[in-house]
Amino acid sequence: MNPTLLADKSAGTVIPLSAGSDLEFRPAIKNAKDLLAFAKKHRVTMVDYTFVDVPGTLQHTSKPLHELEGVLSGGAGFDGSSIRGFQQIEESDMLLIPDVTSAYLDTFLGEPTLSVLCDVKDPVSTSFYDRSPRTIARRAVEALEKSGIADTAYFGPEAEFFILDNVQYGEGPEGAFYKVDSNEAIWNTGKEETGGNMGYKIRHKEGYFPTSPMDSQQGVRAAMVREMERAGIEIETFHHEVATGGQAEIDMRFDTLITMADKLMRYKYIVRNVAKRFGKTVTFMPKPVFGDNGSGMHVHQSLWLNGKPLFSGSEYAALSPMALHYIAGLLAHAPALCALCNPTTNSYKRLVPGFEAPVNLIYSARNRSAAIRIPMYSTNPKTKRIEFRMPDATCNPYLAFSALLLAGLDGIKRKLDPGAHTDENLYHMEPSRLAKIKHAPGSLNEALDALEKDQAFLTKDGVFSEDFLKGYIEGKRAEAAEEAMRPTPHEFYKYFDA
Repeated sequence: MNPTLLADKSAGTVIPLSAGSDLEFRPAIKNAKDLLAFAKKHRVTMVDYTFVDVPGTLQHTSKPLHELEGVLSGGAGFDGSSIRGFQQIEESDMLLIPDVTSAYLDTFLGEPTLSVLCDVKDPVSTSFYDRSPRTIARRAVEALEKSGIADTAYFGPEAEFFILDNVQYGEGPEGAFYKVDSNEAIWNTGKEETGGNMGYKIRHKEGYFPTSPMDSQQGVRAAMVREMERAGIEIETFHHEVATGGQAEIDMRFDTLITMADKLMRYKYIVRNVAKRFGKTVTFMPKPVFGDNGSGMHVHQSLWLNGKPLFSGSEYAALSPMALHYIAGLLAHAPALCALCNPTTNSYKRLVPGFEAPVNLIYSARNRSAAIRIPMYSTNPKTKRIEFRMPDATCNPYLAFSALLLAGLDGIKRKLDPGAHTDENLYHMEPSRLAKIKHAPGSLNEALDALEKDQAFLTKDGVFSEDFLKGYIEGKRAEAAEEAMRPTPHEFYKYFDA
């Protein structure tokens, strides 16, 4: 049987409902034969075929196990016109092609279920579908290999999110509202609670590393980690984050571009479903709580060739010249990158000065308000990497990681200079000097403007198509326009009596 877990909400622990610690939740499957044998061994009855739409949401369709051999040989058909960013209605038929190496046992479903990530193919041309984010990521990896600069790009995203006890929102022509709540939030010090209010609430900006009972979510995060590791996602560390109201961070061990994008999609799926077991909910919105830190997704990156790291050297912060050129590429294209790495209107409520927001287009070994930081925890050349701090987890990781890699490669090919590093405290810098530092876009529209003007680094090797980017920009412009037209509660607060 497929083991499941039950959350004991009162104790905040996870109870195994059936034995199964010896099961291979995420085996080393290399081919279709391995996959079929694994399914038989664990009495799988259903197979879930998952893929990702252009905005970055995991989609799925399922079939009984007896259909698996047919899908492995010919794919699973679906209507591409119903998927955001995919086909037009007159060319809607598409195929899902399972990547057998991504298979694992999904413990959240009632039946023993094998889950597998899929590529998307056009059934007429039989080629990988141009608008599929995973296809774009494949092309980015191919561009790296063809460049001769490196053969492997490693990515390590640090996704932050909020674990909440309640969320309510609504909108209409007559009004709109939202309300989020967490039992550990500072605004609940005066709340009547079952069994009494113990008063252990986390103050604003004091949520980094407190112990229990202030940190009330260790059990939830640990359950998330256990499920992720069962799914083959190796976790390095996890902890409460800075903000009140249940902000959390769980960090995965770095991996190659496509594999890490796959893992991030599984990560978000697992985090949400574990939270549900505990009677909680999760949001990856960058700024769900006003007046406290937002949620970002710092992305660590490095290039390797023939098993050797290329970013270690004797330049600033023990970087190589190649690493500095890579940094220069990221900084040169940062405004355009924001359109893919920070793709929502809410993203720019996080990217504002203060709250450790990485809005300054500089690099530093120390300054956390810099767009790029060079971690200095270890002197081992294999750990040398750069950290791009601007993205958030609402991005589509296949698109974001691909764009970051292409920007860095452009910097290397053109031998761009990143300029001088900045290690001093920017909050104490003289205004005249601070004004000379470039900043991240202030809105989604500004980022889209930048992407319209600066996209050759994405298209010149055929990774992104101009048609794809045009459609992406049009869709995001529509989102920004919808947001701009709507009155907000704060506008009533400011202007009702004007």
